[in-house]
Amino acid sequence: MLKRPVTSLPWVGLTSVILLVGQSPAADWKPANGPLKTRWTDQVSPERALPEYPRPTLVRERWQNLNGLWQYAVTSRDAGQPTTFEGEILVPYPIESALSGVARRVNENDRLWYRREFRIPRDWRGQRILLHFGAVDFQAEVWVNGTRLGEHAGGYDGFSFDITEALRRGANELVVAVWDPTDAGHQPRGKQVHRPGGIMYTPTSGIWQTVWLEPVPEAHFREIRITPDFDHSAVLVQANAVVPGAAPTVRVQVFEGGKVLTEGEVSMMITTRSIPPQAAPRIQLGVPDARAWTPDSPHLYDLVITLEQEGKVVDRIQSYFGLRKVSLGKDANGFTRILLNNEPLFQYGPLDQGFWPDGLYTAPTDAAMQYDIEMTKRLGMNMARKHVKVEPERWYYWCDKLGLLVWQDMPSGSFGGRDDARLSDEASAEYEKELRRLVAGRYNHPSIIMWVPFNEGWGQHETPRYAALVKQLDPSRLVNEASGWTDRGSGDVKDIHAYPGPSAPAPEEERAVVLGEFGGLGLPMRGHTWQSEANWGYRSFTDSDSLTAAYVTLMKKLHPLVGSHGLSAAVYTQTSDVEVEVNGLMTYDRERVKLDLDAIAAAARKLYGPPPPPPIIKTLLPTSEKPGVQWRYTTTQPGNEWFQSGFNDSAWPQGEGGFGTRSTPGAIVRTEWQTGDIWLRREFELPEGFSKESLHFLIHHDEDATIYVNGEPVAEYQGYTTSYEPLPATKRLAEVLRPGRNVVAVHCHQTGGGQYIDLGIASVIEQ
Repeated sequence: MLKRPVTSLPWVGLTSVILLVGQSPAADWKPANGPLKTRWTDQVSPERALPEYPRPTLVRERWQNLNGLWQYAVTSRDAGQPTTFEGEILVPYPIESALSGVARRVNENDRLWYRREFRIPRDWRGQRILLHFGAVDFQAEVWVNGTRLGEHAGGYDGFSFDITEALRRGANELVVAVWDPTDAGHQPRGKQVHRPGGIMYTPTSGIWQTVWLEPVPEAHFREIRITPDFDHSAVLVQANAVVPGAAPTVRVQVFEGGKVLTEGEVSMMITTRSIPPQAAPRIQLGVPDARAWTPDSPHLYDLVITLEQEGKVVDRIQSYFGLRKVSLGKDANGFTRILLNNEPLFQYGPLDQGFWPDGLYTAPTDAAMQYDIEMTKRLGMNMARKHVKVEPERWYYWCDKLGLLVWQDMPSGSFGGRDDARLSDEASAEYEKELRRLVAGRYNHPSIIMWVPFNEGWGQHETPRYAALVKQLDPSRLVNEASGWTDRGSGDVKDIHAYPGPSAPAPEEERAVVLGEFGGLGLPMRGHTWQSEANWGYRSFTDSDSLTAAYVTLMKKLHPLVGSHGLSAAVYTQTSDVEVEVNGLMTYDRERVKLDLDAIAAAARKLYGPPPPPPIIKTLLPTSEKPGVQWRYTTTQPGNEWFQSGFNDSAWPQGEGGFGTRSTPGAIVRTEWQTGDIWLRREFELPEGFSKESLHFLIHHDEDATIYVNGEPVAEYQGYTTSYEPLPATKRLAEVLRPGRNVVAVHCHQTGGGQYIDLGIASVIEQ
């Protein structure tokens, strides 16, 4: 149950008040067959389907969990409510998941129906009864005892109905109908697609977060908004309440270790003319001997907020907050940095997809969510970028409690056209509505320090307007207008992606620079994959040792960028494998960390110390980054000896590197190449006594590249990069290079998407 926020107050023991009533017999229930389980799969049952209190930032003592076995049916989209149901589904796991017990796909032509019964405890009589849904994807209609309560569109935000007038004595019937078009619609959906593969995954439809009942008095709090004020050691609490009857008094108490640190109250007249009347008082309290919230010391203060009328407490809630501030400022070298509590703190963490092999969008248990965050910390990281998904509140609660900074993406969808234009008014309206709900719904979590409205141009439109809107909605956090690809110059940071990287944007005067994605080093581990063959990664490895070495090398390349470019943060792809994408630090089932944990954690922790000077680069063979360099090339299959030093390439055309298509990320195209294969040759001279120390290929390849020097194979790279990368060469390169004439030959093979090839050779010496 809820271990925070007010552990010292006796009335917060909530385990005994979770009443799983009105559910079907569960003895025969079991998960559906799925490709992969987790260690938590077998801990799930109809009686233990996410039983934890779902709203840790606004806690009441009494509630009833409606998770468990419901009836379900799938009909055509236009059909009415079915009279018979097909079977049972375990809520809140999506119907596509194994943990639902169904594992069935639905599409835009279907409607998914849920039904169950529930009873209201006798001691709730005289209260208003609220029905809460954590999230339903995408469009939901709700009935209680045949009374239509309303509908809600949006797959990531919570919503509620006051069901008091629809209730009856004894058993009550609850029916929910859901329509979810996934990628056949324009709505925010993240990485859910009907045909998953590569970096896109199995969809989630229907109820996927906790459903629950809550009794409240006639006068009660609807929501609270908590804003820490680090500079003044204070907290501002705004409590929005429904207040029929007498004028209310709102009291706020700050607790630490079970003792009241400070308190305050405000009595007010009703200022709104709504029915019922509402009030939204604001109370600012100073915190004596204040302790900051940081990733290393995530100190949380407890809150108790009461609503009083005519001297009597009518509603009481509990919450928590952390004193922290996120801002921009200059460091000693004049770089614009992201500051935490007025001090520069380099942020490093994973791209966190939030998918599970047994529950898809829904973690199997609360402990599973906690495990991911604990492992992120153990990996030497202090941040996670929650990628085009919004998690249940308890995920952010664990980030608050354990000390993990969060960049929160807005889920992507089909709402953007070309040149930053909207695709349609309807799509943009849906996007803006859900963006506003995201900021409001997760506002109270101190771990969240940055909002990311767009990712890689997916649905990106009217970027400066949305960046300004988010800043208006929440001035207390940073705004990353778009992570990767198209930068429109707004927001607080300039964000690029580089695979495998690392790389850094040029420093800017007004914005911090960050590396929003890099890495993506892949390793499938047999017995721990979604499918046995045909898995995918940005760059693939065959064993843990080579993967670890490559990761540590990335960290060594990343660290100097903190000093040379003022890089403020970096995001590694990714926390775990997801379906066929095997770029994870952990396997999809979370059973294995695929690298040497101690080695990679130590490498990551070095990022928080002073950066080393940049490496000394002695170029032996220049790339075509600037200026372009002449190559011989052909797109027609050459003879078998094409890579030998003595091969006659005089019939091949000449062209300046690089070669590819201009739309390829990071490409500097001077010669168009649009076929499946290209073969390149180039002669170069080396002087006597040239350096063979720490040889690297400076290469940008998309996709597979094989390199020969003086007729000998010296390197082979799979996948692609999105920028020029210094990749360590094998000893064989040093053995075949010689003073005088040398010949480099390259074959690049393209299968889909962008394409590009260019390379050079250099001695890269770390200082």
